[in-house]
Amino acid sequence: MSSNPVAATVASLMPRAKEELTELVAFKSVADFGQFPREESEGAARWIAGALTAEGFEDVALLDTPDGTQSVYGHLPGPEGAKTVLLYAHYDVQPPLDESGWTTPPFELTERDGRWYGRGTADCKGGFIMHLLALRALKANGGVPVHVKVIVEGSEEQGTGGLERYAEEHPDLLTADTVVIGDAGNFRAGLPTVTSTLRGMTLVRVRIDTLEGNLHSGQFGGAAPDALAALVRVLDSLRAEDGTTTVDGLAGDSAWDGLQYDDGQFREDARVLDGVELIGAGTVADRIWARPAVTVLGIDCPPVVGATPSVQASARALISLRVPPGVDAAEATALLRAHLESHTPWGARVSTEQIGQGQAFRADTTGPAYRAMADAMSVAYPGQEMSRAGQGGSIPLCNTLASLYPTAEILLIGLSEPEARIHAVNESVSPDELERLSVAEALFLRNLASGAH
Repeated sequence: MSSNPVAATVASLMPRAKEELTELVAFKSVADFGQFPREESEGAARWIAGALTAEGFEDVALLDTPDGTQSVYGHLPGPEGAKTVLLYAHYDVQPPLDESGWTTPPFELTERDGRWYGRGTADCKGGFIMHLLALRALKANGGVPVHVKVIVEGSEEQGTGGLERYAEEHPDLLTADTVVIGDAGNFRAGLPTVTSTLRGMTLVRVRIDTLEGNLHSGQFGGAAPDALAALVRVLDSLRAEDGTTTVDGLAGDSAWDGLQYDDGQFREDARVLDGVELIGAGTVADRIWARPAVTVLGIDCPPVVGATPSVQASARALISLRVPPGVDAAEATALLRAHLESHTPWGARVSTEQIGQGQAFRADTTGPAYRAMADAMSVAYPGQEMSRAGQGGSIPLCNTLASLYPTAEILLIGLSEPEARIHAVNESVSPDELERLSVAEALFLRNLASGAH
C-alpha cells in the first residue's frame, strides 16, 4: 500500500495519530454527569476544537445542544464549486464498567499485542482521528478537493438526542452532498465494509411497587407481593422459550439479504461460553440486523452482599429495545410500554418512562458515493471488495440527517470491528484498520470530487 502517495503519507502520520488518540482517550468523557464530571467532556470538546483550528478549519464552534452537552463543529473550505462532505464522529464514550476487568487502565491508551487499548479508541474517538488522518494525507498530496464539514457529537452513547434537536433547529448548518459517519466498523478486521442499515432503539425504565415498605420475609413472605419477583416475571415475558424477543404486537420475522454471519464465527466474536446456546431463530444476521432485540440493561435491587431477609416493596429496571429498519421507534416504544404494563402480575402498581429513542436507518447504496467508496476501499485493502453489512446498534442522528437532507448520500464506516470489543472492558482499536480506513476515506474524497468511479 505504501506505493500509493496517500497511503505513504498516512503511514508516516501514524505515530502522531497514536499520540493524539492517547491525549483524547485520557478524557473521561462519559456524558452521564451523575457519574463523571462535566469538565471531562468539556475538555475533550475543547481538544477537538483545537485540533480542527490547527488544521485550518473555519467557524469552529462548541455547540450547546438541548440535552446539556456540547458538539464540536468546523468547516474547511474547498475549491469553488466543489461538493460538500460532512464527516461525523462522537467523542463521548461508554462508562468503563468494571475497571478491575480491564487489563490496563481504561482511560490510558496502552499498546498490547498489536492493538491500542482504551475506552473510545474505536468508539469513536478513533473515528475523529481517522478523519484527521484522511484530511492531512490529502493536504500533503495536492489538497482537499471538497468542502468539508466536521461534526463531533458529545452525547451519542446516551441517546438523549441533543445533536439531532440542534440540527433540526439549525437545518443549514450540516447540509452536505455526502455524509460519512465514522461510527461503524468492518465486518471483520481486514474486510472493508460499509454499514447500510442500523437498528433503531428505545430505552424504557419500568418501576413496580407492591408494598409501602420492605417486610421481613419470614413473617410476611408467601403472601406479601414481592415487587422484585413481579419484575422478574415481567422481564421474562419479553422473551420466548428460545430467547426470541416477544413484545406484544411487534413483528419479529424479517430477514437479512446481505452479508451473512456464520454461527461459529459469531460465537467466537461474542465469546459465548462452551455449551451455551445462541438465542432466537433465523440466521444470525436476521437476529442482529433485521429483527427486534430486547436487553435488560440494569435492575435496581439489593446486592447479594449485604442483602437482608426482606420482601422487596419496589423494583426498577432499564430496558433497551433495538428496533429493526421499517419499524417506527415511537410505535415500538408504545408497544413495549403497553407490554410491560399488561404483563405485570398480582395487580402490582407499574409505571413506565421513556428515557431515550432513535429511529432505525436504511441507506440507499446505489448512488455515486457508494461507488466512490468501493473504489477507494479496493485500493486501501488490496485484493478485497467492499462488503455491505447491517449493524445492530443505533446512531439516531442518521435518520435526522436523512430527513433534513434527503438528497445526501450517507455512508457508515469506522473502526468498530468485532475484536474492538466496543462497550465492553478492554476496548481496543487496530492501528492497521485506522491506517487503512484513513487511506480509504482520503481516496474516497478524491474519487468523489473527480467523479472517477
